[in-house]
This record gives sequence, structure tokens and C-alpha cells, in this order.
Amino acid sequence: MNNKLFVGNLAQTTSEKQLESLFGAHGLVLDVKIPLDRETGQHRPFAFVTMTTSEAAHTALQALNGHLVGEKVLTVSEAKPREERPAFNRSGTDSRRSNDRRSGHKF
Repeated sequence: MNNKLFVGNLAQTTSEKQLESLFGAHGLVLDVKIPLDRETGQHRPFAFVTMTTSEAAHTALQALNGHLVGEKVLTVSEAKPREERPAFNRSGTDSRRSNDRRSGHKF
């Protein structure tokens, strides 16, 4: 098991400090991130918590999955690696296709 956890079903009012305290009871926490929604600027309903060891992550997962925080029941699982995505192209052309008519190339 890796030492990064996905924490889902967060209440809007849950803070990174609250998560650090909650997970810190089960081992040393390296990092807590609650992503922001790009459009609204508000916290998304999930977080990533990185523990110092895989053992601490496993202990926290076992203890906190299904734990009630506020009015929400947390879902805690091992975080999956981020999938590689193609770079965003603002020009509207598809760089993967050489015969894209919008690119201005004639083949």
C-alpha cells in the first residue's frame, strides 16, 4: 500500500487542519490537500492525505473509512496514481491529427 489516501464525501466546511488532526491520531501526516473548484473557488468534496509511512496510511484507512465527520460519512481509500492526459491546446486544433482542417495544413 502506498502512503497517499483519497478521502471522499467531505462536508463543504471541512478544513485541511481538521483532516490533519483527524488523520494525525493514526500516524504522522506529511500533507493534506483539498482541491479547489476552478469555477467557483470553493473546496471540492474530497481530499488527499499523505502519511509518512504505508503502515500509518493503512491504520488511518482502517480507522477512518466510514467515520462520521459533521453530517458526512467519510470514504477513505488508497489514492490511485494520476492518469496522464494530453496537454490542453487553447488554439482549438488537435495536435494529434495531422490532417485537422483547422490547423491550416493541407494534405
